[in-house]
Formats: sequence, C-alpha cells, structure tokens
Amino acid sequence: MTARRPHTAHSTLLLAVLALTSLTMTTACSADEKGTPPPAPRASETPTAAPANIERIAALTGCEADIRTDADELREGVCVTPKGSWTVTTFPAEKFKRTWLEAAAMYGGTYLVGPRWAIGGKPELLAQLRTKVGGNLQKLRDMNAPPVTSPSPTP
Repeated sequence: MTARRPHTAHSTLLLAVLALTSLTMTTACSADEKGTPPPAPRASETPTAAPANIERIAALTGCEADIRTDADELREGVCVTPKGSWTVTTFPAEKFKRTWLEAAAMYGGTYLVGPRWAIGGKPELLAQLRTKVGGNLQKLRDMNAPPVTSPSPTP
C-alpha cells in the first residue's frame, strides 16, 4: 500500500498558480486568434543588456575573445575582427565595475557599459556593438582635459 500525502490548501494554491503561469506564458508567446505571430522588436530598439560573461558577449559581437586577465575582481578579453578591436571587461559585482570606470576616467574615452561589464573601443564601433549586446554609451572625461566652462554673460 502506498502512502498518500493529504491534499492541502497550500498544494491546491501552488497547482493553481503553476497552471495560471503556464497558461499566461503560452498565451504571451504564441500567435493571436488569427494566427498572427507577435510583432518582432524594432531595429531601433536596444536589446536587453547581455549577461556579464566575456564568452557570451564576444559571441554576440562576432568574435572569440582572447582572455588576458582572469582575476577575482575582473576578467578581461580582447576581440580583434576585420570590423576593429575592442576590450570586454566583466566584473563579479557592480561595485568593481564602478571602481574600474572611476579609474578609467583618468584616461578618458568612450565605453559601452552594461550590468557588470564594460566594452572599450572606438565610439563608432561601440555604437554598432550596442545593437548586439545592449548597454549604454558612457563618455569618460580625461582628468587632464581642461574643465568645461560656460561662457560668461556679456553685460
């Protein structure tokens, strides 16, 4: 004789939530009543930012990264393709990325920045990569550059 677990209100609620979630996901991912598939994202929309994984980011950008740093605080790889070259740096936590960007500001430059990752390269190339991996372009000001001043009002 097999022991049977009693049917509780908790298990009924759990089954109902699972069934509703499954139905919602099936409905959201399928075609409408006319058989029309859901619309594709617009080309102008930026994709969701890639995960903080050099190999994944490199694959999305069409390269195989050559890993040059593999430390606890960051991993860094270089991509070289006919389109150009760029550096992909990933971090185990946002705090390491912020510290790295603060240090990189000393040199200036433009970076494509996502959650726990940054890509360094020429701005035109970064704009192209952004369509593949998401993120935001951030221009870091060289600490030796003259400060930006607003024009003095003339009397």
